[in-house]
Amino acid sequence: MVIGGAWAESESGARFEARSPATGDVIGTVAEGTREDAGRAIAAANAARRDWAARSAFERAAALERVADVIEQRRDELARTLTLDQGKPLHGEAYGEVEELVVYWRMAAADATRLAGSMPPSVDAAKRILAYRVPRGVVGIITPWNWPYTMPAELIAPALAAGNAVVWVPAQSTSVCAVKLAECIVDAELPAGVFSMVTGPGPVVGDEVAANRGTQAIGFIGSIAAGLRVAERAAGKMTLLELGGNGPMIVFEDADVAAAAEASLVASFLCAGQSCTAGERFLVHEAVHDEFVEALRAAVERSVRLGDPFSEETTMGPLNNEPTAEKTDRHVADALERGAQLVVGGARADGFPTDLYWQPTVLTDVTDEMEVAREETFGPVVPITRISSDDEALQIANTSDYGLLTAVWTRDLARGLRFAEAVDAGWVNVNESTNYWESHLPFGGRAGSGSGVGRVGGSQVLEAFTEPKTVVVTLG
Repeated sequence: MVIGGAWAESESGARFEARSPATGDVIGTVAEGTREDAGRAIAAANAARRDWAARSAFERAAALERVADVIEQRRDELARTLTLDQGKPLHGEAYGEVEELVVYWRMAAADATRLAGSMPPSVDAAKRILAYRVPRGVVGIITPWNWPYTMPAELIAPALAAGNAVVWVPAQSTSVCAVKLAECIVDAELPAGVFSMVTGPGPVVGDEVAANRGTQAIGFIGSIAAGLRVAERAAGKMTLLELGGNGPMIVFEDADVAAAAEASLVASFLCAGQSCTAGERFLVHEAVHDEFVEALRAAVERSVRLGDPFSEETTMGPLNNEPTAEKTDRHVADALERGAQLVVGGARADGFPTDLYWQPTVLTDVTDEMEVAREETFGPVVPITRISSDDEALQIANTSDYGLLTAVWTRDLARGLRFAEAVDAGWVNVNESTNYWESHLPFGGRAGSGSGVGRVGGSQVLEAFTEPKTVVVTLG
């Protein structure tokens, strides 16, 4: 772990083993942080935050550019670590995540120099008003394991750019990735205490960072259940929560069915389905249902290659951890017991070093009462439901507990836009996979849904981790 700019062991001396989901091998041991360790990191951040905030935006931007430079220099090492620790295919996904990681740091550096204020008029002609944004102080960042580089970066980089100090709690199951990213940040020589990382169990160190009075804002990306707990513990602080999704992908009868079927591969099998933007429910018009199912079956058999994530031929690697695999087991079994039909897949795959390799799966005749329809599976599953109208698709989408992302396929762009405007989701893709995003755009759940509060992406986080300040000057 990193405390006050230096590498440190846990005050308890404890360490935990990290195992590769791809090979099953122990790939390292990592310091197991405690509440006391989190408290030390928060104290160091508070000691450093005022000096960091007082530096010019251009100086902070230069520091973030140094981080990006180090990441680029270590591209191969970072990508291979990601594949070993998280399970992503090296060539198909891991290098891409490292490239996007660089984008986040450089984007935050640029945004730091554009954070502007205003000079509103005063009722008194002898006064001048300065209204500008200032950092909140110490920001606690708690992040998940599915994108263990980019999801931390989309919070950490803009928080630092705005002049905050950061205490980061990464997901325990990808702690080796977290250490590699932290090495890049430390080696970029930011001032001591501006960045700390505390590894260990989230219910311990994450809980302490959320609740401790020494943090003034919290950024969290992860499950709804964990996010609600973080929000409760961080009550009274600014909280940015990007939570789960059950993004429906709607295929209307006038859609390009072949293109929609191909896009479904990215929607459901990118990161082995372990994405908050994954296509977790497919609503297909009855007029093209059978055509879509056959096109998707053929596409899966032709294009999806489950296997060794270090192999160039592999397009999908293992699930990251056993709880996710068990949830996928449960959701698919429940669907089949309740009458869903299996098109392809349906079980864990044999013949691999671990039992975390799950077959790409397609189910039809999925109904509302099935767990796979109601919850976020987070596995490589395409659950398909027949629909007969736009209104039915909208009703299903808008009664979901989630409101993160939706995709709709139609050749009628006016129809697609009307649907996008009516559906309760923070982001809607028309004629694109659910798993399509751009790093500079605002992304987050619709108000009132279970998918979170606030937005990540681009300058959105920079604004969230600053607050307005008003200064009145009397000219005399």
